[in-house]
Amino acid sequence: MADYRTIMSLLLASRSYRQIGEMLGCSQRDVARARKVITEHGITADSLAQLPQSRIGELFPDRRRRASGDYEAPEFAAVVASMRSNPHFTLLQGWRTYLGAQSDRRKYGYSQYCHLFSDYAAKNDLVATLHHEPGRAVFIDWAGDTLPIVDAITGEVTKAYLFVAVLPYSGYLYCRGFTDMRMGSWLEGHIGAFDFFGGVPQIVVPDHASTATHRGAKGDAARVINPKYQQMADHYGTAIVPARIRRPRDKAAVESAVQTINKRVIGYLAEEVWMSIAELNEAIGERVDEINHQIVRADHTTRYERFAAEEAEALATLPVEGFEEVEWKQVKVGRNYHVTCDSQHYSVPHRLAGQLLRARLTQTQVVVFAAEEIVAEHRRRQGRRGQYSTDPAHVPDQHKDVAGLWSRDWFTRRAGSFGPATVEMITQILDRNQIEAQGYLECQNILETLGRKNKQRLEAAAAQMLNLGGYASYSGLKRLVAAIDSDAKTSRPRRAAASTAKPSDAAAAENSGVYVRGADYYQQQGR
Repeated sequence: MADYRTIMSLLLASRSYRQIGEMLGCSQRDVARARKVITEHGITADSLAQLPQSRIGELFPDRRRRASGDYEAPEFAAVVASMRSNPHFTLLQGWRTYLGAQSDRRKYGYSQYCHLFSDYAAKNDLVATLHHEPGRAVFIDWAGDTLPIVDAITGEVTKAYLFVAVLPYSGYLYCRGFTDMRMGSWLEGHIGAFDFFGGVPQIVVPDHASTATHRGAKGDAARVINPKYQQMADHYGTAIVPARIRRPRDKAAVESAVQTINKRVIGYLAEEVWMSIAELNEAIGERVDEINHQIVRADHTTRYERFAAEEAEALATLPVEGFEEVEWKQVKVGRNYHVTCDSQHYSVPHRLAGQLLRARLTQTQVVVFAAEEIVAEHRRRQGRRGQYSTDPAHVPDQHKDVAGLWSRDWFTRRAGSFGPATVEMITQILDRNQIEAQGYLECQNILETLGRKNKQRLEAAAAQMLNLGGYASYSGLKRLVAAIDSDAKTSRPRRAAASTAKPSDAAAAENSGVYVRGADYYQQQGR
């Protein structure tokens, strides 16, 4: 049944039918039904927050219940018995047996059959009793510790979060680093694990991460599987059965795997300096291969040997096409003919500067549309924010005679009003980019953000940067500007309250409360 409380909340927040459908995986009919209830009952955001779940149920009676008698109920007790007696028995086999049974009633599809089995397993405490069958389950969690990634250009340090998946029967494990723990990374981790295992277990057992489950309503202890997560499970034909709260036996396998990752992956790699998530994941893969293939356990086998001999064939076949999460964004083309999605920049044809377009984002690709026409396709940038992906075909010839676009001349002329040091900073930024337009936004940030209130201050910071031989960048100049401001505050003399008389220009400069050294000061030796 659709999550009507959330649908109404999004409608009251002015979200469109399409946006709500993509976010929650519901149909437009469900959204229209919620809109009708809001209108008929005069529901507001405040009154919705006060509605008990029982009232929501009255407003949206589950019509499926009236027709449930039309469907043949699966015999899940027999399915569980078959799973316990036959290590190669799968849910798909159980569903096919269910379809073949003689009955006048309708039969559930495979996706709904898996949903119902998830509920049955959770209600009957079967999580702990089923997962030690080969190919039956995979346990999922994030490792508690992180690894640092240092950007080679800016020196900025970000965290890498390690996704861990383990098949408890063989102990065969998978690990991959991500720059966040959001839904996209969560789903990509699962997809990578299934590909790594070469098949799909019958049950996925996550911990109660926010990307896995959420509370259906405020004050309701019951947890609901997130719609996008459920869509992924449906695509792979597996059932999601979250580990029970305060039942450590349910999570023993993945907690053991996390400890192994902490000791044998994070412990080995923490002393190294990693410049990108791709470089880190290559090293993680080498460590995981060693864990799976070289460590001999008490039964004189490695994880891989037991997996290959007893578990690999028990996994369900991978679907022909992998699951892809899709997100749509409305984007405006900047004067540098790039659009920005999740703090990364992607080029479009320069003729579209200033227009509103739509971007389709998956984990690996960004596709930009003008109406229904595809105008740009890029591989999605990961890691450090502010990266550029620029198609040379989108670049106008030398940026000349193109109205409305930023250009080298535009920036250097504007920088000239600040002073020669600022011009040199702007020139260095433009020169170091293979495609000049990739430096435009940084130049704009320097001139507009740092130089808006005080041109002398920016020029002084630029002069000091040149004198020190520093790397020309917005972040570097921002730090120097902050240092100049701090110096001004500590050096500012105490004075009486200002007179009501308007000071002369010279007096205004002296008593403005802003202390700025001239550019020549920073050109002195040792400054």
